[in-house]
Amino acid sequence: MQHVLAMDLYIAPIIIAGLLTMDASSTSFFIQMCFLATGIGTLIQTGFGLRLPVVQGPSYVPIGALAAIGGKLGLNAMIGSLIPGALLMALMGFPLKWFAKAVRTPLVGGTVIIIVGIALMPIGMGNIYHAPGAIWTNVFIAAVSAGVLMTCMLLGKRAKVAGTFFRLVSVLIAIAVGTITAAYFGTVDFSPVKEASWLSLPRFFPYGAPVFDLSAVLTMLFVYMIIMIETTGTWFVVSTVTDSELTEKRLNRAAVGEGIGCFIGALFGGTPTTGYSSNAGLIAVTGVGSRMAIMAGGIILVALGLVPKLSTAITCIPEPVINGIFGIVCVAIVANGIKVIQHISIDDRNMMVIGLPILCTIAVTVLPKEALNGVPDFVNYILSSGITVGALATVILNVVIPESKEKKQAVKQQVA
Repeated sequence: MQHVLAMDLYIAPIIIAGLLTMDASSTSFFIQMCFLATGIGTLIQTGFGLRLPVVQGPSYVPIGALAAIGGKLGLNAMIGSLIPGALLMALMGFPLKWFAKAVRTPLVGGTVIIIVGIALMPIGMGNIYHAPGAIWTNVFIAAVSAGVLMTCMLLGKRAKVAGTFFRLVSVLIAIAVGTITAAYFGTVDFSPVKEASWLSLPRFFPYGAPVFDLSAVLTMLFVYMIIMIETTGTWFVVSTVTDSELTEKRLNRAAVGEGIGCFIGALFGGTPTTGYSSNAGLIAVTGVGSRMAIMAGGIILVALGLVPKLSTAITCIPEPVINGIFGIVCVAIVANGIKVIQHISIDDRNMMVIGLPILCTIAVTVLPKEALNGVPDFVNYILSSGITVGALATVILNVVIPESKEKKQAVKQQVA
């Protein structure tokens, strides 16, 4: 339940629905289908794909592409553009093994984890500043939520029986206290829950038979490649916080799970899903890395996709509460990335492989939005995600910058 409550998985579909000028009922249904798709994707990835506690959620990467395709060609063309890319992603698993070989080194993995945390930090802080309400009120609510979470984490380390309890439910306590604080300032509104219905069954291709437009399909194929790089960062975070080996076989199986999850989500009218790094950080905060807990979360997400009242209630949790907690989660992600690379010798080459991608990530994160006006679509897609740019830079630099024969042999032995 903590993983479900702490997710902002309704934000991406709300943005897409707004760009497509959907009415209230269509927006509500679209959000439900995204809940359903993420639940199914989580069960597939956790149970059969990566087989690690990974929570799936709507990716932010394809927002611009989906809005453009849906706005120009219709929603059925938007769904049609998602299906081939999802199938290709699944095929990349075992037939194409180059991706797993390119990213499976401690240097790349640790750097990508750090990049994920750094790229997510300003997003959470920006959401606090731009949330409805007075800015300093939002900052205070976020600070209270973050402070309660940190207190529970520290109690979990120092106390014994009570400490374990506080650490296990730390996020629930932080959300509850933060929401109560927000209610004191009058920024909590659960009235939409009354208007939501109790049950809404999904259906295949809710917007009509899919239309496969070549330009739309090619666009989404490119976007899916970016999503794959984005989600790989989450896989590294999860493997680190759970102390699980991320073998090539597991990475390839994860690609299959990712593709199948996105394919099934598209059938129900949802958006492409990706592993959520925030939930990986949540595992580090609570200390619970059980796949069964995450699979239970997947079942809850499926239920939320079928019961609009419940999904609407989740969306009513104030943004400053979620993002105050989100900030602490980002810190946990960065710390785990540092753990991965702490034993690596930082020579000139490794300094470049670690430092330049972090610089690129920050550069893209602070890049003014107006700078992307007029650039080609594929450039826009890449530069819209600091995680994507940083991960790409890490992989490319690790391949391009040569290393000594001694270092190559040491890396092979470490990987083995």
